[in-house]
Amino acid sequence: MSASVSAPVRVALDAMGGDKAPGEIILGAVQAAREYGIGVYLVGREEVIRAELAKHDTTGLDLPIVHTDEVIEMDDHPATAVRRKKNASMILALQLVRDGKALGAVSAGNSGAMMAASLFTLKRLPGVDRPALGGIFPTKDKACLVIDMGANTDCKPEYLQQFALMGSIYMERIFNVPSPRVGLLANGEEESKGNQQVIDTHKLLKQNAAKLGINFIGNVEGRDIPGGVVDIVVCDGFVGNVVLKLSEGLAETLLGLIRAEMTSSLVNKLAAAILKPGLRKVFKRLDYAEYGGVPLLGINGSAIISHGRSNAKAIKNAIRVARQTAETGVAQAIAEGLTRIEQSEQPQPEVQQVDK
Repeated sequence: MSASVSAPVRVALDAMGGDKAPGEIILGAVQAAREYGIGVYLVGREEVIRAELAKHDTTGLDLPIVHTDEVIEMDDHPATAVRRKKNASMILALQLVRDGKALGAVSAGNSGAMMAASLFTLKRLPGVDRPALGGIFPTKDKACLVIDMGANTDCKPEYLQQFALMGSIYMERIFNVPSPRVGLLANGEEESKGNQQVIDTHKLLKQNAAKLGINFIGNVEGRDIPGGVVDIVVCDGFVGNVVLKLSEGLAETLLGLIRAEMTSSLVNKLAAAILKPGLRKVFKRLDYAEYGGVPLLGINGSAIISHGRSNAKAIKNAIRVARQTAETGVAQAIAEGLTRIEQSEQPQPEVQQVDK
């Protein structure tokens, strides 16, 4: 009896998505295939992909091409593009996940279209009210997940409770954080702080956290994110996206100022040479490319949305995260966790007192 041959482990990549596509996107796939020993479906225009692959040594690498001429552009309306461009590269990448041919999908293209296509193709997990984007922020110690980052601008407290659960599962399985600390973003630590949405969400989490296995530590402020006080910060997508854009701008400005000062004089150049190993570590921690992309949590599969300006390193790491998200069973664990939410919401039967 011949031994069975296992199917290759592959992630599907939208090779045409992103400001630096296809060059940096395909280079990232080559690096991921070489460093992580993973296959990557390159979805897009075959002649363009082959021309880029010819620039690199791909000997022994598993990089099959899935051809399509359709591409969702950055300025396309997300919902309209998903409906009209049925064979777009990001949609075909997600279909490979749906059909069980790929562990996960990655795109640095139109983020709104990637969210819409993920919902349309992979569907929501049973019990999920709203899928959410979880973004990774560097802290002084490790990393913090902020959820939601922009998928849902208007949220009910029940949605935020689901975000807390989904974020906890993700940090446990991808970052190996035991019992991650969950904080609710507010304008003060007191329970009374925040708008009505935050106050109602605080009450809901305080009531249900123990039953759901959520390590809820209460309200946190914006400064607590980089301070490493919390592992997961829960907020609606409007607030989360403001936090994201402010943090990106601040990080870029600070890094630019540091680099400018390091080369402003001979003395500074000499000092920079001495501090270079430490500064390199700091720059690495602040580099978005180290985290690859943000997961869309709450869908039945693994979909990673990378920054539009992603370089090869970001794509390489996004492919790694897509594989980890699938292999660690994040979606399945979220589905199981949601059953606990449903059970907590069911009215408990009254216990009748029996007179002795």
